[in-house]
Amino acid sequence: MTEAADLLVTDAEVHTLTDPDTVHEAIAVRDGEIVRLGDTDEIEFLEGVETDVIDCEGRVVLPGFVDAHTHMEQLGQHLVHADLSSADSADSCVDLLTEQADDDPDRERILGFGYDESAWDDSRTRPLTRGELDAVSEERPVVAVRVDLHTVSLNTAALEVFADDLPDDDLQYADGEPTGVAVEDAAEAVRKRLTAAREEMREVLAAAMARAVELGVTGVHDKVRGSRAPQIYRELAADGDLPLRVRIDYWSDHLESLVDVGLPTNAGGNRVQTGAIKSFSDGSFGSRTARIREPYADAETESNASDDARGQWVVDPDELASVTGRAGDEGYQLCVHAIGDEAIEETLSALEETPNAATARHRIEHAELATDDQIARMADAGIVASMQPNFHRWADEGGLYDQRLGRERRNRTNRFRRVLEADVPLAFGSDCMPLDPLLGVHHAVNAPTEAQRLSVTEALRAYTRGAAYAGFDEDRLGTLEVGKRADLVVLEESPWDRSERIDEIDAARTIVDGETVFDERE
Repeated sequence: MTEAADLLVTDAEVHTLTDPDTVHEAIAVRDGEIVRLGDTDEIEFLEGVETDVIDCEGRVVLPGFVDAHTHMEQLGQHLVHADLSSADSADSCVDLLTEQADDDPDRERILGFGYDESAWDDSRTRPLTRGELDAVSEERPVVAVRVDLHTVSLNTAALEVFADDLPDDDLQYADGEPTGVAVEDAAEAVRKRLTAAREEMREVLAAAMARAVELGVTGVHDKVRGSRAPQIYRELAADGDLPLRVRIDYWSDHLESLVDVGLPTNAGGNRVQTGAIKSFSDGSFGSRTARIREPYADAETESNASDDARGQWVVDPDELASVTGRAGDEGYQLCVHAIGDEAIEETLSALEETPNAATARHRIEHAELATDDQIARMADAGIVASMQPNFHRWADEGGLYDQRLGRERRNRTNRFRRVLEADVPLAFGSDCMPLDPLLGVHHAVNAPTEAQRLSVTEALRAYTRGAAYAGFDEDRLGTLEVGKRADLVVLEESPWDRSERIDEIDAARTIVDGETVFDERE
């Protein structure tokens, strides 16, 4: 006698996202694993007394989204502290921070996250300054973190609190006085100090994970440095309270500790795994610190000939080669942040030379301005392009890419079609700007140029099977097939039917290991 299923998903439009994509009506799940797909009447015989049945009423069902590049702590901070992503001016940021200060008068610091001055109505090009944040409070430290995490703005009190942690080279000055703007290493030093204590970390991670599953995300590749997050993830998993899968990509300064305790890439259990060793080469376009071959379009004319007009190294090429070589010797996967074309060149050269390059599935994170030659070399080396389709929010006429790079280079950013045509493994993530897979899919499908644009199916695959492949998880995640884990998302509407407004589609239900972790009705 056939054993009953634990869960039946029926009357659905189930897209497996295999190649080619096949469509079924129903799914049967037992012990968290898909055991059958077919028409509803073909699997109804697996219903038992204790079987849960979800009638999808014709809704689309997809593999759960895997976000290949997240910062869950920062996402949680957006939710717990002031979210500045909706601000359209400096005054709006000040208002949101002041409201946060009034709502939480006992918290030591006033924190805000996600402002983006390039999108403000006044077309402002400089970050928030000390004087503006002093209007929020002159006594309590006020910190506002830019959307790309590479720039932090501080009021006078915060500058005093963090003074000993801030390398002077990464502080900006005007007339000999600090403006309150800190970039790169100085910004990272501030963010590291903001890392929550244990209970606060539980609070921000809980908020972040609740938001993720609400958006259909069933797995994340979280970039972690100097944080209690790995400890909290493992505690939650041990208690059965972790609602999604977490792959932890550790910053390179954790490498020796990981080697010492014997945590190689892919070590872990069903919910929490060790991922790659994370490093940087350059910064970001928003902060003008991404390393590019030609000067920024909006660099000061008198400095165009200088090296500074082309961005900067966060980790210089020699040091990066040392990091990648050491991690490669130990068999680790590597994921390296590289945005500008010069940074991608140095990163690609370092990854190509690692001892385990042929099997490691090394990753270049972002790869925004990759050239045709670099894309071809990534394909030859099997290097994953871990890219963020939501970054096309800055690709409009007059947007951030136009401001920083000019039209010709803007049209060469984030060329997902070119990447796929070159047979480079493509994994999509959000970088939490914001975390929202369907927003990313929308931007990939509706990108400005043909070289940047994907079909709906291709974009969904990058956010499911592509991201699973980047995490060595293609045998259990990323498609809906018998034998794979039952990680599913049920959508309210079909992205194929609403390709021009995919960003407006909501997740109706999210399922991990056959268990509902989000239900819009609750």
